[in-house]
Amino acid sequence: MTRILGCLMALLMLQVYVFGKSPQDSLLKELNRSIENAPVYDALKIKGIDSIRRTLATTGADPGARYHIYQLLYEQYKVFNFDSAFVYARLMEKLADEMQDPLRLTYARTRIGFILLSSGMFTETSAFLNSLDVTGMPDSIRSQYYLMKSRFYYDLADYNQDRYYSPSYIHQGSLYMDSALHLMSPASFEYQYNKGLQYYKMGNLAAARGNYPNLNQPGLNYRQLAVAACTLGYIYLHAHQSDTAIELMYRSAIADIKSSTKETMAMYTLATLLFEKGDIKNASHFIEKAIAEAVFYGARQRKVQVSSILPIIEQERINTAEERTRSLLIYASIVTLLLVAVVILAVTVTRQVRKLKVAQEIITAAHLKQQEINNQLLEANKIKEEYVGYCFNIYASYISKIEKLKHALEQKLTDNKPNEVKYLVNNINIRQEREDLFTNFDKVFLKIFPHFVEEFNALFEPANRVALREDELLNTDLRIFALIRIGITDNEKIARILEYSVNTIYAYKTKIKKRSLVPNEEFENRIMAIKAL
Repeated sequence: MTRILGCLMALLMLQVYVFGKSPQDSLLKELNRSIENAPVYDALKIKGIDSIRRTLATTGADPGARYHIYQLLYEQYKVFNFDSAFVYARLMEKLADEMQDPLRLTYARTRIGFILLSSGMFTETSAFLNSLDVTGMPDSIRSQYYLMKSRFYYDLADYNQDRYYSPSYIHQGSLYMDSALHLMSPASFEYQYNKGLQYYKMGNLAAARGNYPNLNQPGLNYRQLAVAACTLGYIYLHAHQSDTAIELMYRSAIADIKSSTKETMAMYTLATLLFEKGDIKNASHFIEKAIAEAVFYGARQRKVQVSSILPIIEQERINTAEERTRSLLIYASIVTLLLVAVVILAVTVTRQVRKLKVAQEIITAAHLKQQEINNQLLEANKIKEEYVGYCFNIYASYISKIEKLKHALEQKLTDNKPNEVKYLVNNINIRQEREDLFTNFDKVFLKIFPHFVEEFNALFEPANRVALREDELLNTDLRIFALIRIGITDNEKIARILEYSVNTIYAYKTKIKKRSLVPNEEFENRIMAIKAL
């Protein structure tokens, strides 16, 4: 009997463990593993490309065989690297023109249009597509042309986000989509995907979900799974089902990595959704991956879109449209100043051609200065990210405590127990709250500057170094200069944070500087030189 009960308890615990894990947890682990293995997938991709490229030497004077290899190389590069894909599409066009083969020439030009559209070059894409004539071409070329025209108008609508023009663009894109769907088999993946996309763009979310291919059906390759899961994720997102959207973005991002696809929006969208849910750590990790992929691919539209999430944390502090306008004016001023500086530098370099050595030294110095500024900006962004998350956690904790206290006070007042109300108020341990605040600050600070204590002590003789107790992360001496390291240099602000008088803070700083091995006027500069992790 005891053995039977033991087995039942074990089964119950197993069920609790299995059902306690959400699908998102499993997908998160799988995505992190895929990111770790991304160099392996990319190496296999490059190995395959090199294998195809080596066959060019065996084609001899056969233009048809060379065209086919250019086409294979284009297909390998089209979602992997924009510049290489564009080069091989142009080579296909040039060779088809030399062969005087209108079929191959039109196909090559549709590929050029696709890669221009992927790069976000709307003006060039529009002019290029309008110059194509697919009359009399096979259904495969015509369907690709109509799909490209449809995507052009859909992307233009997404880019503009204009209440007047966007509906017109969506309508025009849907007309071209109808033409493309007419040339496809209704049972094909391409038909189901693009029909669902058309419904989605027209706002019919129920029809879009119902028409989408089953993502678990056999035969789907990673690329098909990635595009279908990503678009289906957007559909669920617009239907306000964010959890399902996040799971689909996970699946899409995993498939993109395994297929070495760099022209993608799944990782960026996933990072955005996680940030909105408060998962700052994973959002930051994934947006870094998305930016790296966008830079590797080289498409300007993707780089602009992916980089747009970077100022989101600061965007939380912007409360009015006037503040946003002011920020834009500041950015425009900075760009103008930079342009003026570039013009001045260009004029200076032109005048100093005969003094090349001096000019090179100036450029080198400017480069080092810019690199130093970039490093400082990266460090500042890291500090802001950590402390924004820290502040949110602290505020949430205090709000929870206040809410519990409020409920307790209301209950005691309702029960007419004023003595117990007084007990509740007197039971608030302000000293402990302050100590908890300092402890949390110390943890976050040491996470950013893990070697701060060692480098701080290196400025003193061994006998004068700070010796921390086992239960201490930082003491008052270290905490004063920790605040200075993150940019709080005003004695009055430091005193207010640490609950000391301004004179006490000044006395602490003076005493510490006098014990150091460096001159007093250089001490704080040495503190600011301590690097973040």
